[in-house]
Amino acid sequence: MNENMCKIFEVVWEDFPDELDSDGNYKFDAIGFCDTYCGNDCDNNCNNDIDKINAGCLFIFNSLFGDSDSYMNNAKSNMNITQYILAWLSYMLGLKNDNNINLNYFYNEYINKIKEYNIVITGAESYYNSYKDLIDQKENFMKMDKNIIFKFYDAFKSLCIMYNEINEDTTHYDKCLEKANAFAEKYTELKEDYNIDKDSSYNELLSILSNDYDSFIKKHGTLCSDLPSLSDYSRSSATKNTLIPVLSIFVAIPFFFGIAYKYSLFGFDKRHQRQYLREKIKKIKKKMASYV
Repeated sequence: MNENMCKIFEVVWEDFPDELDSDGNYKFDAIGFCDTYCGNDCDNNCNNDIDKINAGCLFIFNSLFGDSDSYMNNAKSNMNITQYILAWLSYMLGLKNDNNINLNYFYNEYINKIKEYNIVITGAESYYNSYKDLIDQKENFMKMDKNIIFKFYDAFKSLCIMYNEINEDTTHYDKCLEKANAFAEKYTELKEDYNIDKDSSYNELLSILSNDYDSFIKKHGTLCSDLPSLSDYSRSSATKNTLIPVLSIFVAIPFFFGIAYKYSLFGFDKRHQRQYLREKIKKIKKKMASYV
């Protein structure tokens, strides 16, 4: 899994929470929203919820595929990124349970019609012609049952959180087992609830997740030990593996304030990270404007 992708999604999850508020409305972050995602023109570029989701989708594509450097540094190592973006998109569109608003609707009304999805990215032509070209290469994914896509998204997000947390603070490997079991639970739900097997067209989703999980184990498995094997994992084993002795809670208390201080520092780093991404997207947008 591309770790920079997970950092970008972390920013998106903060600004585009994938849940509705108590009134059933999207909870888009108003602070800096127009500047980062809508080109300082919310009235024309982000007039409604779907426009705003589109702005978030373009933000992710611009960050990971917006120029040849982005492709070489991010997407080339993991072309499954497109499925992850589409899974996020499908999940966000489905939050309000409007059967008329789905991936097909978005493809026809936005991806087909908006120039940003169709501009040829100079320097990346050997790999893809446009964002639409990348999406068209995943035609089978676009046709999948949305409930399976949602399960896939849940598992992806869980895995991304593992990557982000381990990179933010490598001293807390004790959290790995808890997070890994949460991911394995979601992976197993996807596999068992929909009877996905080797003969199913949906099996590719399991391969994507398992390969990215294996990559995590290879990179962090030495210090982050006893991670469950997906092939051996069962839902009944999760409770057993995640039980934490009461004594460990008392051992952790003396470290509470130190952890809180570190967390405040990470928040500061995230603000710098978001500012960096904003500046990066502005530069990419300028390049794309010159292609028209």
